[in-house]
Amino acid sequence: MALPIMRFSTGLIALGIFAAITPAADAQQRADEQGEARRDLRNGNVRSLREIEGRVLPGKRGMQYLGPEYDPIAMAYRLKFIRDGRVVFVDVDARTGRVLGESH
Repeated sequence: MALPIMRFSTGLIALGIFAAITPAADAQQRADEQGEARRDLRNGNVRSLREIEGRVLPGKRGMQYLGPEYDPIAMAYRLKFIRDGRVVFVDVDARTGRVLGESH
């Protein structure tokens, strides 16, 4: 009977280690995205996030803005919103500021 408990405990330890690593990996990914966005902005390839948000946020009244993600390959921002428990993504061309699409 001790063996199943030991396996369960080992699994919990592994899960705890994974849970501790995951936020760090997420933070690193966000830092990398921010670095890419800054580099592209500095090089004049994209518009600033502030400008993109200034164009999109007024049209999303009644929605809570959760934040952006930047895709350096597509040169696009994905702005994340929530309303009534539903998540909405707005994809924006970072070069032009044009909304590419919205998904629910």
